[in-house]
Amino acid sequence: MDRFAALKTAVETAELVDAHAHNIVAADSTFPFLNCFSEASGDALSSAIHTITFKRSIREIAKLYGSDSSLDAVQEYRSRSGVEEITEKCFKSARISALLIDDGLDLDKKYEIGWHNAFAPFIGRILRIEHVAERILNKDTPGGTTWTLELFAELFTDSLNSHIDKIVGFKSIAAYRSGLEINPSVSKKDAEDGLNEVLRAGKPFRITNKSFIDFIFIHAMEVAQHLNLPMQIHTGFGDKDLDLRLSNPLLLRNLLEDTRFSKSRIVLLHASYPFSKEASYLASVYPQVYLDFGLAVPKLSFHGMISSMKELLDLAPMNKVMFSSDGVAFPESFYLGAKKAREVVFAVLRDACIDGDLSIPEALQTAKDIFSDNARELYKIKAVGRSSDSNIYSFPISLNHDANASVDGIAFVRIIWIDASGQHRCRVVPQKRFYTLVMKNGIGLTCASMGMTSYADGPADETNLSGVGEIRLIPDLSTRNIIPWAKEQEMVLANMHLKPGISWEYCPRETLRRVAKVLKDEFNLVMHAGFETEFYLLKNVLVDGKVSWVPFDATSYCSTSAYDAAFPILNEVVASLQTLNIAVEQLHAESGDGQFEIALGYTACENAADNLVYTREVIRSVARKHGLLATFVPKYSLDNIGSGSHVHVSLSENGENVFMGSAGTSRYGISKIGEEFMAGL
Repeated sequence: MDRFAALKTAVETAELVDAHAHNIVAADSTFPFLNCFSEASGDALSSAIHTITFKRSIREIAKLYGSDSSLDAVQEYRSRSGVEEITEKCFKSARISALLIDDGLDLDKKYEIGWHNAFAPFIGRILRIEHVAERILNKDTPGGTTWTLELFAELFTDSLNSHIDKIVGFKSIAAYRSGLEINPSVSKKDAEDGLNEVLRAGKPFRITNKSFIDFIFIHAMEVAQHLNLPMQIHTGFGDKDLDLRLSNPLLLRNLLEDTRFSKSRIVLLHASYPFSKEASYLASVYPQVYLDFGLAVPKLSFHGMISSMKELLDLAPMNKVMFSSDGVAFPESFYLGAKKAREVVFAVLRDACIDGDLSIPEALQTAKDIFSDNARELYKIKAVGRSSDSNIYSFPISLNHDANASVDGIAFVRIIWIDASGQHRCRVVPQKRFYTLVMKNGIGLTCASMGMTSYADGPADETNLSGVGEIRLIPDLSTRNIIPWAKEQEMVLANMHLKPGISWEYCPRETLRRVAKVLKDEFNLVMHAGFETEFYLLKNVLVDGKVSWVPFDATSYCSTSAYDAAFPILNEVVASLQTLNIAVEQLHAESGDGQFEIALGYTACENAADNLVYTREVIRSVARKHGLLATFVPKYSLDNIGSGSHVHVSLSENGENVFMGSAGTSRYGISKIGEEFMAGL
């Protein structure tokens, strides 16, 4: 038996915490696909097709897609499949369990962080500090006052602190702006002069003054240490906007020697290439220094990747080295980062065993540390459970799997749609038929099905929808899940098409996507939503010889005894929702007899709508399993209060909520955009 078989298996099957990446962009983004393979820009990018990285990577992508091994063939597959499908394929093939996104990189038509929730169990945000500073300066000062260093520092600190429950770390791109020779003792006068220089340049502000950058960096380090958050720092190579001479991590010595930051946690990104040896040394002698090798892997030649990784491990403690893909814009970059990282880590650890540096058990532990455990501990991503072959992380977890692969033990797949009266309906197909035919071509459905009423299986009058003609229900593979209460089945939400690729005008999911796109394209806004789901739990009893449905209990609002009585049901509901990647924020007994409420976490409106569908499926099914009936009807009984489906909505621009008004400039604490939105409602 191969001596390294266990190591190879462990590396190839490890779930990954991708600790540094960026947003994916829409299919019609102007960001060039060639940047998936190169840091070049402009005319230099056209030469990327002649690099080792490109030639190797295009073959690997083509193999994943089953297309011809050419750029044109890969791009044709991308265009035909759509961003969601290729993201699902790339992420599942990469086995990414957690993804940390720096969304401060300006990309044309990038998706908001919430969009990525459909593709990984845990999505965390990395806050780019220079981006925060520039956003503050690009807004008017409160009350129209003049900018001062003290005012900026106050607003900057408040902004950083306001993100505490939404982020897992900070990031700095000081290397791109003024270099890594940070002055921890930058004077107030120099910082003020730097701020004034920035302001004189006019809006939109781009901060490059070294003294002001140093001030921002030190200020953010103090906040990061206070909040116990790591600080990622770009080091080493990048695009031509960076002076490579100023990105050597050795330039950070003054910062690392400053005793104020001896308890901080600093992550040197990109293997600091070509300064990997220097980074390894710093991690070995400074307790606060950690290493991340994304970008170097997969952008270098295979020999270059091996060399850089070995240099990192020459001196650095192995519990301080972490994987990331540095994926950006295109799902393929995440896949390539994961694939090459597995190959490189295996090769390096195998050689270490051959050379006698490590034993096989030590190499196995090192692989686990590098791919997940180190990052999970550093960024405080808590494990909440384990399956036999994967790590499950806090925040809602998903049972999604390879979008194009069948799963052992699955007999049937439910294809679910919601009609115009809000009824949940499904067609069920055997697993084999789903994967061989339905997955791509969908199933037929009479047009009348969309116009059925809640009280009769026939179209409502004047809908113009009849039993003549049909549409196609096309499964949205990003929503496919194993059913928690019936694990021999899967369920998937469907889009309605006239034929595959052409949406039907009455498809509710497509309608929501369409208006969300208008909101984004015309106003650069994204809507987020979170639902409060109210429902009654009813039990059947015999009354005068007839079966009647009566409330599960007769307790008051937020009654602890009601919660105790319903706990076995509610506990199973919440556990099922977690496996479906649906966040539950709180639950309690409502005012009606036998009435309860579950509040869901907010997310992008398209995801929120899908989550509501699955939440109701879960509640109904779990209640039925316990011999009860769950009903969401607005008024199930004249003798009890009604049930609502309250929705909380907000608008954000580049990840920032735009409803909050500026102090002293808003009558009701709401912004002008918020007032206009409310007027529209």
